[in-house]
Amino acid sequence: MAPLFMSPHLSLHLLLLAALAPLLGAVLVGLWGTSLGGNVLGRRLCHGLAILGVLVSFVLSAWTLWVVSTTGERFEQTLYSWMQIGSLNMEVGFLIDGLTALMMCVVTFVSLMVHIYTMGYMEEDEGYNRFFAYISLFTFAMLMLVMSNNLLQLFFGWEGVGLVSYLLIGFWFNKPSAVFANMKAFLVNRVGDFGFILGIGLIVAYTGSLNYTEIFAKSTELKGLLLPGTDWSLLSVVCICLFIGAMGKSAQFPLHVWLPDSMEGPTPISALIHAATMVTAGIFMVSRMSPYFELSDTALNLVLVVGSITALFMGFLGIIQNDIKRVVAYSTLSQLGYMTVALGVSAYPIAIFHLMTHAFFKALLFLAAGSVIMGVHHNQDIRYMGGLKKHMPITWITSLIGSLALIGTPFFSGFYSKDSIIEAVLASDLPGSGFAKWAVMVGVFVTAFYSFRMYFLVFHGEERYHLVPQVEGEHGDHGDSQDHHGSHVPHESPWVVTLPLVLLAIPSVFIGFLSIEGVLYSDLLHSALTVLSDHHPVMHELASEFESPLAMAVGAFTGLPFALAFLGVLSAYYCYRVNPRVPDWVAHKLSWVVQLLEHKYYMDWFNEQVLARFTRLLGRFLWQEGDQRVIDGYLVNGSWRLMALASRWIKPLQTGYLYHYALVMILGVFLLMTWFVWIKP
Repeated sequence: MAPLFMSPHLSLHLLLLAALAPLLGAVLVGLWGTSLGGNVLGRRLCHGLAILGVLVSFVLSAWTLWVVSTTGERFEQTLYSWMQIGSLNMEVGFLIDGLTALMMCVVTFVSLMVHIYTMGYMEEDEGYNRFFAYISLFTFAMLMLVMSNNLLQLFFGWEGVGLVSYLLIGFWFNKPSAVFANMKAFLVNRVGDFGFILGIGLIVAYTGSLNYTEIFAKSTELKGLLLPGTDWSLLSVVCICLFIGAMGKSAQFPLHVWLPDSMEGPTPISALIHAATMVTAGIFMVSRMSPYFELSDTALNLVLVVGSITALFMGFLGIIQNDIKRVVAYSTLSQLGYMTVALGVSAYPIAIFHLMTHAFFKALLFLAAGSVIMGVHHNQDIRYMGGLKKHMPITWITSLIGSLALIGTPFFSGFYSKDSIIEAVLASDLPGSGFAKWAVMVGVFVTAFYSFRMYFLVFHGEERYHLVPQVEGEHGDHGDSQDHHGSHVPHESPWVVTLPLVLLAIPSVFIGFLSIEGVLYSDLLHSALTVLSDHHPVMHELASEFESPLAMAVGAFTGLPFALAFLGVLSAYYCYRVNPRVPDWVAHKLSWVVQLLEHKYYMDWFNEQVLARFTRLLGRFLWQEGDQRVIDGYLVNGSWRLMALASRWIKPLQTGYLYHYALVMILGVFLLMTWFVWIKP
């Protein structure tokens, strides 16, 4: 099929190579680098193939972004027609615009850093080659998701990242907690995916197509339609169903419960899942479907309120966490809430901008957390760290950079995206924006407090690593609870671990300053997204007020967000460096609040004790009453009993005497003749 948009620079062959290179690496390593294929390939060749595949993909993705941003070119082409049902075409194809190109670069760069980091972090793990196969396959699935030009391929990539995340979260399958965590992630995402596929089904039913271009062209036709049998707007129902899918993948309240438990997987995959791939899929999908969401204020209000709840209340949970990875995980939940808030106020470019900046500094924080875990012999409890600054200088400075970016320090990358979200919410007049304004402001203080609580406990103060109790660490199931170097003194990680930290720290500082104009206030994303400025003028207002990245950062020092962030850092410093008795005193006075936070708002309890029990009771009822009594009792057993009863009555009529049969025939003819006489007019 001829391409819908011709491009003199974007080659189909190069785009195919960008998408398929990680898949090729995953197949080679997965088949011949594991016991499945006899371990033909050694470790060096396996990680070399996997890294080469992702490196090729990153280089081509960077080239694609450069072409799209400098020339404004767009590429759309169907590659393969899988099936045709009537007028409905099920195809595989690529849509390359500013949104796709930016996502490709973010995904492949972070994935490349994770691949390099894995060489050091997973060095002594028995599943070394298998892990590389998984993360390369994960990268391929995410690329197929963002490069798709239709909902079918989007759903393929959507389920692909879900499947591989299941394998990665439960990578250490000998640990019961890891098995529970990957099953929990899989089941919770099925809830969201059920809504997602309902939304896709409604789109197909009313547009007759899965292709983005075709369904977007018919969006205005759906605006005035109602869902049959109700007075609900069809478009609102479609958008809400799609957003339920995004709530599962991007871990929005109340479908967020799987994400903290996913920390049971190795640290590299925590960085990959939480920074640039799986959890950002929902943000990308809602942005891609902006032509539909822009026509439903009901759906946008729901998105705004859910994002606000997630941004604020998940941040509170980060305050009481002691596992270093879980602190960063709850930070991810909160920042995903900020992105969702931006979607709710129709600031789709800002949501994608924060997605990009967040990918760099959150991957940095996760990988730095892994470096700390390695340095303190696989202890993850921040209460037993302290004073690591002098032992791990590279990890220390990169962690500080990541933390400063996370809390929105002026001139750092997180500042430009996070501050833009706050400005967008303040400019919004949607009904849900009142709560959202309060939530994002309080969230600034909360983020700064828990981020620097972790920072001060880990890198400053007295050294407490020798007080750690003997507990099974992250690698405990592999017999690696003690340091493999035989030293009990913290040490800096090897270069394959620290190099990705340095490379991620660079964009964590500069990418916001360098790209805010190109991403937010140019045609790069605006040509790929739909914003109805007449009804939702937030982006237009922000563009009219924007002067320069320098002026924005300088002006922020007198703003409320900076004051709240500074107050959060100052509070953390006082509580954990000056007067460590304060947290204990607050915990004693507000014990019910601490208990509420420690039980994670009792969401897990509700899911396990109420929903799960109700489901079990419902299943038992359907099995006993529906399956055993109705199906087995009435339909299966009842049918043969009915036939046995009927045969018992009919059997005496089969006498075997010819004159009985002749008599019956004569009586039958007589009845037929009489019948026709009676019914004659």
